[in-house]
Amino acid sequence: MSAPPLKKPVVTEREARQVAEAAREQDWRKPSFAKELFLGRFRLDLIHPHPVPTGEAVRRGEQFLAKLHEFCETRIDGALIEREARIPDEVVRGLKELGALGMKIDPKYGGLGLTQVYYNKALALVGSASPAVGVLLSAHQSIGVPQPLKLFGTDEQKQRFLPRCARTDISAFLLTEPDVGSDPARLATSAVPDGDDYVLDGVKLWTTNGVVADLLVVMARVPKSEGHKGGITAFVVEAGSPGVTVENRNAFMGLRGIENGVTRFHQVRVPAANRVGPEGAGLKIALTTLNTGRLSLPASCVAAGKWSLKIAREWSAAREQWGKPVAHHEAVGAKISFIAATTFALEAVLDLSSQMADEDRNDIRIEGALAKLFASEMGWRMADELVQIRGGRGFETADSLAARGERAVPAEQVLRDLRINRIFEGSTEIMHLLIAREAVDAHLSVAGDLIDPDKSLQDKARAGANAGVFYAKWLPKLVAGPGQLPNSFTEFKHEVDLSPHLRYVERHARKLARSTFYAMSRWQGRMETKQGFLGRIVDIGAELFAMSAACVRAELLRSRGEHGREAYQLADVFCRQSRIRVEELFTRLWSNTDDLDHKVVKGVLAGTYEWLEQGIVDPSGEGPWIADTTPGPSEHENVRRTIG
Repeated sequence: MSAPPLKKPVVTEREARQVAEAAREQDWRKPSFAKELFLGRFRLDLIHPHPVPTGEAVRRGEQFLAKLHEFCETRIDGALIEREARIPDEVVRGLKELGALGMKIDPKYGGLGLTQVYYNKALALVGSASPAVGVLLSAHQSIGVPQPLKLFGTDEQKQRFLPRCARTDISAFLLTEPDVGSDPARLATSAVPDGDDYVLDGVKLWTTNGVVADLLVVMARVPKSEGHKGGITAFVVEAGSPGVTVENRNAFMGLRGIENGVTRFHQVRVPAANRVGPEGAGLKIALTTLNTGRLSLPASCVAAGKWSLKIAREWSAAREQWGKPVAHHEAVGAKISFIAATTFALEAVLDLSSQMADEDRNDIRIEGALAKLFASEMGWRMADELVQIRGGRGFETADSLAARGERAVPAEQVLRDLRINRIFEGSTEIMHLLIAREAVDAHLSVAGDLIDPDKSLQDKARAGANAGVFYAKWLPKLVAGPGQLPNSFTEFKHEVDLSPHLRYVERHARKLARSTFYAMSRWQGRMETKQGFLGRIVDIGAELFAMSAACVRAELLRSRGEHGREAYQLADVFCRQSRIRVEELFTRLWSNTDDLDHKVVKGVLAGTYEWLEQGIVDPSGEGPWIADTTPGPSEHENVRRTIG
């Protein structure tokens, strides 16, 4: 007899944190440059000399990029996709024939076997032609069926599904629900054991690729029962199974061609053989998949930066105001410099993180998260600056520009397309908390019991002793380091001297660690509520990581004779711009309006300032804030479509 369907979970804040904590990778089996950075240890040896791909990886990657470049130029019409809000089926079929669905899949399963570095280069290339096509390929391979199966699937599952994913079948990843975003403890979709099957019921929201997918990775909660551990569990589901209904194709301000929908499961039978990993391992699988899956998003930001630089250069040289090209006016020139330097740094962060992922020598969970966070924020800023440089033409659509005889430059579209990057695959706010948790892991490992209200006095005493030993060794190392020695990092001193920037990173990594320790001492158990402080700590770490990556990449290019002088110039400018941001962030650690903001928020929610909202009309339509997701048969037409 099967277990009864689950009711929607009601969880406390503490229970929600426990679920998220249980899904974390608990151990650090490999070194991590970023983890060490947050601990005040600048381990340049972990990233320098810059790791490089093998000759075979380069040959295979460049060969595919050449084919893909021709396809993008001749077969993808980005303007058409934007107008019709749909990727033509023939484009998708062409990508299948090219093998683009299997870029990351092992050749023994019919894939191309590209490295993470070349996979990201391919995504950047496709994304420059059409961000919607880039998202389709990324969602399919970075978080869809191929990646979880690669990491956690059985040999039988890989043999059964990966050849399909490599050539014919589009996949999607279904975690989010209408009432569940970054708090998976409240996940309501159920998977009830019934013989050799599980029966799925529930609704999933924002299912990128879900409208056209053939295979789905679905996260559902298995109820605990005799013989079943239960918990959030991952399943591979055939999208055409009875009871699977795509109820809506969602529309957005940007990425208008993506196939993103609402999917309902009603009494959907899934064979136990389609369960990925053990019961209860679903969130761990999802988070581990995202460690490298998040690197696809910076690829789109790098592409946008390169394009923004190209347009800014061409336009600012042609457009004249007050007797000279606008590029020569300081106000505009500063924006162009920012775009150029930041694009160089983002590519440095992406390539370094990706190559480390390929080599698998380092744990890159923090690096991948920092890359996503930094790229999404900086990518948006670069696109915003491009719109400003273009002026009224930046606000005007490409079609409108073309209609009156000017070059169809889709600057406003790029701004709209990039905006989602600060939200999906972990919003900036959630990324701050996720990275902060990893950054303070060493502290919680030795002193966590001291601030845990559920721990006994004996546990707290033991934790106090352990913490005393740890901090007695650690704190003295934060006082001085190579960043204070004028001859440190001189291998980065050439026509342009980058060594002062690396000394700056070393000194400020120690300052960052001291600030974190002081905050933990001050707030203890309340530290997790200080989200403004934690966000700034993480942002400082992101800047220091980007500075390190930019310098290391510049030296790699110099050693290869590939625009080394220019790379050093760009790295120098980026580091100088970054240092200004870092100094401001350090100031704002202790000089801010966080407490005042909290008081205002309480007043807003209590209606204290409701008078301030008077004098307007609200154009919003009627309806609930969150749609009803009560399990049951669908009352909608199935809008799923297949692309043969």
